[in-house]
This record gives sequence, C-alpha cells and structure tokens, in this order.
Amino acid sequence: MSHRLGLIILIIGLFMSSQAEAGSVVVRKSSQPFDAFAVRDELQQQHEWQELVRQQQQLSILQSLPLSCIAVKGAFLYFNCGQHQYRPYQYQDQQLFIEIDPTQEH
Repeated sequence: MSHRLGLIILIIGLFMSSQAEAGSVVVRKSSQPFDAFAVRDELQQQHEWQELVRQQQQLSILQSLPLSCIAVKGAFLYFNCGQHQYRPYQYQDQQLFIEIDPTQEH
C-alpha cells in the first residue's frame, strides 16, 4: 500500500508542477474580435525589444580608458582596469574600448 501511496503523491506533484508552469489563460467570447497574428506579432516585438535592451545593458563601450588601466598582451591586446577588462575596437576612425568578459581566455 505504501508504494501505491508514494506513486500517487508523485503523480500529484508532477501534475501540480506542470500546472504552475502553464502560464496565463485568456478566455474570450466568440463574439469578440480577436486577431491571433496581431498578438503573435506584438509578442515578437516585445521579445525583440527586451533582447535589444539586454544586449545594450551588457555592452559597455568607452571612448577613453581610465588612467589606472594596464595593457595586457595575450591572444589579443586588452586592457585590465581593476575589475573590468576592455578590448580596443576601431569604429568610424575612432578608437573605442568594449568591455569583455574577464573569465575569457586571453
């Protein structure tokens, strides 16, 4: 009997966890107009915007480095500025510095 009870508890737990991840459900009357493609397009635009904001937050670009930075030559030249590391980047005749992940191999 205890094996059967354990199996029932496991099934109930799986059912409840799948219900928690199901998301929201919207119910509409059939008389209300609904454009599923417009909703899909809006969700896609929201996702693209969130991705752009996320990338912008991760990308740190400096036009000049702080004085405390030290040039380090490894697989490529980069500058160690305390807890931040930057790689030089040429863009439209300007020298810019893009922050790189300090855990990368240099």
